[in-house]
Amino acid sequence: MIDPQFKNKLDELLAACRKNLRTVNEDLITRAFTLSLNAHKDDLRASGEPYFYHPFEVAMIVAKEIPLDDVSVASSLLHDVVEDTTFDLKDIRAEFGGTVADIVDGATKITDIFRSHEVTQAESYRKLLLSMVNDIRVMLIKFADRLHNMRTLEYLPPEKQQRLARETLDIYAPFAHRFGLAKIKWELEDLSFKFLHRAEYDQIARLLKSRRRERETYIKKFATPIEKRLSDETILYELEGRPKHLFSIYNKMIRRGKPLDEIYDLFAVRFILDTKDNNACFLVYGIISELYKPIPERFKDYISIPKKNGYQSIHTTVVGPGGKLVEVQIRTREMHEVAEKGVAAHWMYKENKSSIDKELEQWVNWVREIFEQKSDDTPRELMESFKLNLYQDEIYVFTPKGDLKILPRNATPVDFAFEIHSNVGFHCIGAKVNGRIVPLNTLLRSGDQVEIISSKNQNPNPDWDKFVVTHKAKAHIRRWVREELRKKAEEGKEIWDKKLKRHKLHYNEDDLTKIVHAARIENLQAFYIEIAEQRLDADVFIEDMILGAKRVVEEGRTQDQTESLFRKFIHSARELTSGISILGASDNFLHQYAKCCNPIPGDPIVGFVTIGEGIKIHRQDCKNVVSKRMTESERIVEVGWPSVDGADFIAGLKVYGKDRPGLLSDVTHAISTYQNTNIRSVNIDSRASMFEGQIILFVKNTEHLARVTEKIKKVAGIIDVERFFG
Repeated sequence: MIDPQFKNKLDELLAACRKNLRTVNEDLITRAFTLSLNAHKDDLRASGEPYFYHPFEVAMIVAKEIPLDDVSVASSLLHDVVEDTTFDLKDIRAEFGGTVADIVDGATKITDIFRSHEVTQAESYRKLLLSMVNDIRVMLIKFADRLHNMRTLEYLPPEKQQRLARETLDIYAPFAHRFGLAKIKWELEDLSFKFLHRAEYDQIARLLKSRRRERETYIKKFATPIEKRLSDETILYELEGRPKHLFSIYNKMIRRGKPLDEIYDLFAVRFILDTKDNNACFLVYGIISELYKPIPERFKDYISIPKKNGYQSIHTTVVGPGGKLVEVQIRTREMHEVAEKGVAAHWMYKENKSSIDKELEQWVNWVREIFEQKSDDTPRELMESFKLNLYQDEIYVFTPKGDLKILPRNATPVDFAFEIHSNVGFHCIGAKVNGRIVPLNTLLRSGDQVEIISSKNQNPNPDWDKFVVTHKAKAHIRRWVREELRKKAEEGKEIWDKKLKRHKLHYNEDDLTKIVHAARIENLQAFYIEIAEQRLDADVFIEDMILGAKRVVEEGRTQDQTESLFRKFIHSARELTSGISILGASDNFLHQYAKCCNPIPGDPIVGFVTIGEGIKIHRQDCKNVVSKRMTESERIVEVGWPSVDGADFIAGLKVYGKDRPGLLSDVTHAISTYQNTNIRSVNIDSRASMFEGQIILFVKNTEHLARVTEKIKKVAGIIDVERFFG
């Protein structure tokens, strides 16, 4: 007997099922509803409401938003029973049969993976993905489960909000995309965005809301002449202003580096035609193109060539009133259902259910082939591959014996070789496609027959990683390359150690790393590899970079002398100006220059009001100022260097490199030939084959200084040039 206060919930669920499902076993759903209600009767959610509301809402999502069948709805009601209550799987199997029990078991196993493993581990991802593809209905229920959890995420602690939002964005949204569940995918992305980047989410939402009336007015103006023509043609349709999803807007802003105002397709409409005649879509496209100028490169016909997940629609962008671009989608009602509900809509509209089963089985096998391969890749690399494969279309190719292999679009013969076996991939030397020899980076197409030519003497080429697309191929190639580099580096290190011993020198890794970086070599491994491959002479390197630098340090100026030169430079630079101006006034106020950042004329500066010492002048990027802006912003004042009627500022550069005849002449020539730059002084210390120098010069502004710096860096022998700061 169902509690009267929940009877209306059951009626609401059954009504949704009758409306959206082909057939409804009301007894099955009622029994599942009753058991779930009794099992969860003593439990509460974080929000304080009865826990049963969660499985009920999940079942409503499955019935209304991704409808498949009544078994899915019943399983949704029961999806947390085994996990959270005293009922076990045997009880479910006895009461509802094997199919419902298996679906509930699959949903429970997915939850167990999240609870018992760190989801950041690649192996955990692999197990999760495999458990999700056993039965499509398991995945649909998990989509609904996660969607309702995300809709009520505000009741959870911030740390859990972040974790669930990240999992949703990394796993559930890409899977929803693959299944064609556009509406579910967009909501999952927006809700994840809301909790991962709240400030950006609120900003975009606020801006869109503030301009909603403007957009609606514009779209009405845009649509009016189209609606008149469609009425004349007696075409029945529904017009909707296509909802803009905040996460997609955010991604476009980041990708294009543009503010919200410049994201052109904020104006978007969709025409949904009440007809089964696909040609009507092209008729509507023709009418719109007559009224508004189309952008040819923005036209896409997904009706003649549907996407792999069954998506069909015409996309076009036209120049609307006022020269604004408007994105238009045109589709039939059935196409719209498939676009919104994906595989669930296929289930509803296709009469031949066996063809759907075959399509789903092929997809499940494809996912299994990807993720049953264990690898040493980092979680980031695995997830990159996962997203690549889920967001890409696939192709079907064959072995010479006729065996089918499913690969991502843009796969190559090398991907195919690793798909057959890792040893075939490692020793791949060539390939035949449809009987003709082709380069290994050839893009395969569906229907191709591929034969791999191998040789025991062949090893992977590191360049293969640039064009292969499958996770398996990339993982094996990267692992082989890493191992080869490690062996080569060990060989080079042995040579280096012998050379150091001969010179009676010893350097730890930290000191050697600094020397290697000074020579513009990326890291120690690259350094050792250059020695092993004889691209770098260890003896010459020791003489030039180590012994030479050592002489400069031992025989050159002391730190005190360098410090003294710097102080003299700062004093000279400041003497050339008439002090500091505050808010446009003259400098009749007490001020000091901060020693933490040593500002000089030409640097952007800011003032900080102290107690007893007047105003301290800092560079604007000084870390001490950044912290003060956060805590003591009221003591920050705007200051600046007074105008000097076009006079140049003084600046200092430190230069370091290998000494050679004519080097100083080349450096000064590089400086003086750029806009007649004047040099005030040059101080050079040269020891053995190394030199270190300080150059003080006059520049118009910081951009002028940056250009001069680049000129000096291009002089042969120069290792580094840096601004002369304290």
